[in-house]
Formats: sequence, structure tokens, C-alpha cells
Amino acid sequence: MSGRPDASALEAARNLEEMKRMREIEEEILARAPENDIGPSLERINAVMELAGDPQRSYPSIHLTGTNGKTSTSRMIDSILRESGLSTGRFTSPHLHDIRERITLSGKPIPREKFIAAYEEVAPLIEIVDARSLEAGGRRMNFFEVLVALAYAAFADAPVDVAIIEVGLGGSWDATNVIDAQVAVVTPVDLDHTHLLGEDVVAIAEEKSGIIKADSVTVSGVQDDDVARVLLDRVQEVGGSRIVFEGNDFGVLAREVAVGGQQVSLRGLAGEYPDLFLPLHGAHQASNLATAVAAVESFVGGGEQRIEHDVLLAACAAMTSPGRLEIVRRSPTVLVDAAHNPHGARSLVAALDESFTFTKLVGLVGIVADKDAVGMLEVLEPALDHVVVTRSSSPRALSPQKLGELAVELFGESRVTVVPDLPDALEQAVTLAEADGMGGGVLATGSVITAGEVRMLLGLTDV
Repeated sequence: MSGRPDASALEAARNLEEMKRMREIEEEILARAPENDIGPSLERINAVMELAGDPQRSYPSIHLTGTNGKTSTSRMIDSILRESGLSTGRFTSPHLHDIRERITLSGKPIPREKFIAAYEEVAPLIEIVDARSLEAGGRRMNFFEVLVALAYAAFADAPVDVAIIEVGLGGSWDATNVIDAQVAVVTPVDLDHTHLLGEDVVAIAEEKSGIIKADSVTVSGVQDDDVARVLLDRVQEVGGSRIVFEGNDFGVLAREVAVGGQQVSLRGLAGEYPDLFLPLHGAHQASNLATAVAAVESFVGGGEQRIEHDVLLAACAAMTSPGRLEIVRRSPTVLVDAAHNPHGARSLVAALDESFTFTKLVGLVGIVADKDAVGMLEVLEPALDHVVVTRSSSPRALSPQKLGELAVELFGESRVTVVPDLPDALEQAVTLAEADGMGGGVLATGSVITAGEVRMLLGLTDV
């Protein structure tokens, strides 16, 4: 024997080193203020981008905001663009399992070595900006701002042909909003994050409309009339832009439930697209697909060039949306859904009613404390035979005792079980679903974290 390490041993050592460095970086980022602690200013992220040479201006982009549907629509846009032959970077939040899910390159989470390289490129610049900000009486960059800087650098280094960027929160003051996107996408706007964005849909829409820039196309889902007016006013204000709305300029022509999803026919901006199989459930996902198609048409051909039908067929067939009405176990069926506000819960319940038939459906519900728990439970109540309330590992999770009290008021005591620990709660929900024999199911919902942790408990971590 030569005593020299073989290739597999070297690879294992390198992987171990990368994993160790990733843990260190995650700890450094997580030590910062959380992403919902926003501080309404783009000054810090702009300063880092300027020091880095404005990497976000080295590729065109599509920018998405809205209350629900952003991540699914982002993934759909990504799938169509990749099937069209473009290399993509996608930034979404939050993640289900791994921080690298937030930054994807050509549809896959950024490799560890590229994440590390991007962080080490921007970390010294972040230190400079932090020092300047603290000296001026300001604050350090938060968790989300650092990830945005990292993503924009990684996309430039890749390089990507196009970046698909989902806002973290709002629009105008969101750290992602240092791009001037060629296409802005606004999924349906409803009440959420009212303590940060405003108490009514008009105030929320005004904040979200900040991603609309001059000389761009805005693609909007179906909106309340007051929201539509806000978006129209913003388009007129910035100049050189136009806006298209689902229902007026594009939309779903027909759809029917199919095994494993739905068959959808769309009217795009440049023509019709019949008989697309979408392996996702619910009218909301068909609308998300229509919005995604219009966004790609706007990006690639200014809304006047059709997507090749074979390309769209292949892109749709490959679409996934982990944690969104996703089957993660059978016998009994366990579904996870990341609905975290009443608007999302309404879409969830409608899709459940349309696509699934259970003899008994047990809810497994964990909700974050700053969300409208009562509003969500009111929507879920008619769909659930029983509810097991619990909590995720999030420090922001509403206590099971408090959530149980709220649930009892709506469901009645006999239909509510409180189980503080999520693994035990999942086991209890499955037992209840199976109590009357075959045909029962479990729906785990209430937050992205709840959905992600139930996925993980059942052995799923792929995205």
C-alpha cells in the first residue's frame, strides 16, 4: 500500500469540512436579528451591493410579491424557463428543511461549496456596512438581508440567465427590492403581517406595489378592486410600464380534477395552451400556473411570443411545490400544507374538498403567535372532524394551551386534543384518523415550519 488516501477518502474529508463550515456560517447568520425584524430601510443592502459591484444588475430578473402563492408561482416560472433552455437562479423564503433551499441554481439548492464561496465573498463587505451603520446609530444587517446579499452574489458568480426573486415581506422596503426587475408579479393580496405592512388590503398593496419599476411589465393575479387600483396607480406613477390582470388579460379557461393533480387549459397573453397536466391540487394552483405562464411570456417575448406547447407540457409535468397540499404518507394519508393565514386556509379547504375524500379528517395544527389563529381555525373547522393542536420548534409558535383554548371555542371540547410535542401530536393524529378503519386522513398545517417538521418526521427532506 502506498499510504496515500484514495479519492473517496479525500471526498469524504472535503464533505465533512464543507458541512462544518456550513454550520459555522448558519450560526453566524442566525445570530443576527430575525427576518421579520425588518427595519424599513434599503440603505444597508444597497451599501453592500454597491461595495460588491452591484451583482444584482448583471442578470435580468422577475420579482414576485403577494400574500399567498409566491413560492409555488416562483417554482412554476423557474420550471418553464429551465425547460426553455435558460439557466436560472431562484430566491424564495422561508425554507422547509435546509437554508440552501432559499437559493437555487437551475432548480436545485445551491451546492454547499457555492454557498460558502458566496458568503465568504460578501461577509467582509457586510462587516464594513455593519460597522458604518452602528457608528451612525443604526443596526446590523438582519438574517434576511445577509441571505439576499449572498443570493445576488451567487447568481452573478454562477452566472444565471435570469433570476426569479420572491420578496421576504412586503415590497418597497424588502431587502430584495434593490433590483429593477423586467417583470413584476403580484399574486393575490390579502391580510397578513398587518403589524408590519398595514391594517387593510390597500395599505398592504401600497407596500407590495413598490416592486413595480419603470419600463417593466406587471403580471397580477385576481385582486380586490381597491388593490387593483393601487397597482394601476403605481404603474402610472413609475412610467413606461404596463399591467395585465388574471381574468382580464389571461387566465384559466378550464380545469378538471385528474389522478395526481389536474388537467388545465389556459389563455395566455400570446395564445391558448390546452390540456396541460399539473401535478398539484386546487384552483389556486391553476391560477398560479396561469400567472407563471403570463410572467414568462412577458419576460421572454414582451407578452407577444407563445411558449412552445411541448416545452410547457414538459415544464408542467415536472412541477412540484413541497409543503403545499403534499401527500407525505399513505395508510393513512398524511397531507402537509404551509397555509399560515385565512386566505391560504380558504384555498387549502377548497382544494381538499375538490381533490380528496376522507371518511374522517384529523387536523394537526401549529400556528405562529403573530398570525390570525382564530381566522385560520374558523376556515378549517368545517373541513376537520377533529383537531390536534400542537407547536413547531419555532420560538414564535403559539403555545398549544392557548391554541387549544381558541380551538375549543370553535370546535367544541370533544373535537379538540392538545399535545404539546409535535412528534407525539403526529402520532396521536394518525391514531385518531385510523380509529374508524380505512379512509381516514391527517392534514398538518398552520405554518411553513409545521409543514416542514412533519415532512421531516415522516422521512422527507427533498425539495
